[in-house]
Amino acid sequence: MNRSKERHTFQAENYIERCEKDGEEPNEDYLNIYENAKANDLAKEANEEWKENNLEYDLRSTQWICNKAKASDAYAQNIYAALCNQDWQKNEVWPLLKGEHWGCSWRYAGGIVADMREQGDYIDWYCSGIRGEQGIDYEPPLTFVSEGTVTEEIREDFFKLGWIPVDDATGE
Repeated sequence: MNRSKERHTFQAENYIERCEKDGEEPNEDYLNIYENAKANDLAKEANEEWKENNLEYDLRSTQWICNKAKASDAYAQNIYAALCNQDWQKNEVWPLLKGEHWGCSWRYAGGIVADMREQGDYIDWYCSGIRGEQGIDYEPPLTFVSEGTVTEEIREDFFKLGWIPVDDATGE
């Protein structure tokens, strides 16, 4: 499963920089929060139950989709956008009947994309859809989309993984 070595580093690194700037010694207890977060992630990911009906697991453990995310900033950003403000549902009988959904926060979505690309932290993708809204986009053919937008390519690729947006499943 793909994982970024830089996950859980952004806030700790900025904290250390602030301490250095202020001439203070960093609080080790505070820094341990991020080390514990890494350890908790590894323990969670080792649990077989975590892998069931989990879009994060399916994304990070499917090589072809990780390769697409690595090859294109726009595609990676479109994955991030599709995970924000959008619940997903496994396109299988029991999850559909039970109404089981999968969703995550914007920050968590950014972390998933960083893990898929095996580089960076959540902040590299967090709020990246704002660029598209303000017209501040990279040169074409790259297209960043707003959070909550599910492009046709992402919809098709997630469908191949067995996932559909909840609005497709419920009609809401």
